[in-house]
Amino acid sequence: MKKADFIKETAAKAKVSQKDAQAVTAAAIEVIKGALKKGDTVPFLGFGTFKISNRAARMGRNPQTGAEIKIPAAKLPTFKASPAFKDFVNSKKAAPAKKAAKKKK
Repeated sequence: MKKADFIKETAAKAKVSQKDAQAVTAAAIEVIKGALKKGDTVPFLGFGTFKISNRAARMGRNPQTGAEIKIPAAKLPTFKASPAFKDFVNSKKAAPAKKAAKKKK
């Protein structure tokens, strides 16, 4: 799904214009980015949590030359899905039960 499709579906579900849905989507993304920049976590109950993970500095290897290189420490934005959201994504609709065919004698 592309961002434009997301905005179109959000506008339809919320019964607002696509322009309003675009503005709210952009604002929500900016709020999440700002909170993560400050080091805060952004939890959404039943959906998941956005947070910053710290990656330690480490030694790596250049695959072309084989030379060792130092990879600096970095902060990474991460998202961890809630158990309820994982269950929702992994649930399968129950297939209709098949009737057993009767054997002819």
